[in-house]
Amino acid sequence: MSAGTRIDGATLLVTGANGGLGVEFVAQALERGAARVYAAARTPRTWADERIVPLELDVDDQESVERAARTAGDTTITINNAGTTSLEPLSTGDVDVLRAVVETNLWGSLRVARAFAPVMQANGGGSLVNVLSAASWVHRLGSYSVSKAAMWAATDVLRLELAPVGIRVVGLHLGFTRTPMMTKQTVALPPMGEPDDVVRSAYDQIEAGALEVLADERSRQVRAALALPLETVYPEIAQLGPTGAA
Repeated sequence: MSAGTRIDGATLLVTGANGGLGVEFVAQALERGAARVYAAARTPRTWADERIVPLELDVDDQESVERAARTAGDTTITINNAGTTSLEPLSTGDVDVLRAVVETNLWGSLRVARAFAPVMQANGGGSLVNVLSAASWVHRLGSYSVSKAAMWAATDVLRLELAPVGIRVVGLHLGFTRTPMMTKQTVALPPMGEPDDVVRSAYDQIEAGALEVLADERSRQVRAALALPLETVYPEIAQLGPTGAA
């Protein structure tokens, strides 16, 4: 395992900082000695700690991302956390809704990566942490799964492209977590982890040098199942006859 990323003394940018995970990324970075944290969101909230700088950033707006990169010019660690989801089915759902999920989770994250990579390079190198999901590997969540699987691939590509300029790219995977985005869902969900536990595990592994972080038991289980036959991962497929008829 290669050398990890020290948070002590670093300057972080956290996108989606108002959400459940975002708040924990901000708070726990300060607990670990971060010098400054830019807490970025479409509508920044007020924070009590003077080391936290509220920052307006909409990942779907190129000008907003570029403006944030100019403001947060001392960033050395970028936490690409902002995201969205939808329960629209891929085969029949509203195409505009489906496209919007992919736009935010893939292209929005890439906008941030492209804008802040030069910033971190100018500061002597840094780390880009892309918040992914167990849904990158098991695909039951429609366009959300599509967006996270695509962002997993993009994370690997960015690793190769940015390593020569001193930027370490980390993929952070987690299962269902008790955040506002998840608790507002109207469908039954499996047991959820707590944001503070997930972020603590993530920061521990990032500081230890992991490039692919499995932050909870669900992400570890799903990652281990990648080598299994499709019929095992998706039992409903096994019920289909040879022509597709059940």
